[in-house]
Amino acid sequence: MLTIRLALGGSKKRPFYHLTVTDSRNPRDGSHKEQIGFFNPVARGQEIRLSVNQERLNYWLSVGAQPSERVASLLKESAKAAA
Repeated sequence: MLTIRLALGGSKKRPFYHLTVTDSRNPRDGSHKEQIGFFNPVARGQEIRLSVNQERLNYWLSVGAQPSERVASLLKESAKAAA
């Protein structure tokens, strides 16, 4: 089963996450099919907090990929901000 989830990056005390499409059996930071965006939880000022390639997200959702709970809440947040 394909999952859209967060893969941890960044450094100590400065987390940074990539939104990735991967097989649900792979480790969190393991191999992935495609990176479709990023999430920066400690963004300040003019820094971008969340960026998602909507075209690729819609494609992966159409072929059956399931977002994780956290990714689903981020996508809802993104939709509210866009409206």
